[in-house]
Amino acid sequence: MKRTMQNGFLALSVSLLVACASSSPDVIQRGDAQRLSQVQDGVVLSVRNVIVDGSQSGVGAAVGGVTGAVAGATRGGSSAESNVIGLLVGVAGAVAGNAIERMATREDAVEVLVQLKGGERRAVVQAKGEQTLMPGDAVILVTTGGKVRIAKAPR
Repeated sequence: MKRTMQNGFLALSVSLLVACASSSPDVIQRGDAQRLSQVQDGVVLSVRNVIVDGSQSGVGAAVGGVTGAVAGATRGGSSAESNVIGLLVGVAGAVAGNAIERMATREDAVEVLVQLKGGERRAVVQAKGEQTLMPGDAVILVTTGGKVRIAKAPR
């Protein structure tokens, strides 16, 4: 029963980390709604695929460490043996939890190089969204609160 609860807790923790991982240009954060944004016109010069590395906030390591320590401490015979096993499994759990968090929050993205109407160039990295941007596409750069996203220009 304990093992089932521990596995369920770990699965829930990973699911929560994955749910927090989106930075898609199609998803607007609540704090950005009903804010005035600056819009600039431009043309896509190039698009290349990149990977945004996952975060390492420490949540994955903490959850993995606690889960591992609890699981390991229940395995030993004597109190000292249980403590040593709990410590070792806790460290292994922290390492595994950190790796799981990093992989769960990793994203496929694109780096888009845009030439603005005034001749200036800008490069923006954003998660892949519904729109596929190609060199030559007319786009708009929408800047809200210091964050920039690129979308195809309305026709």
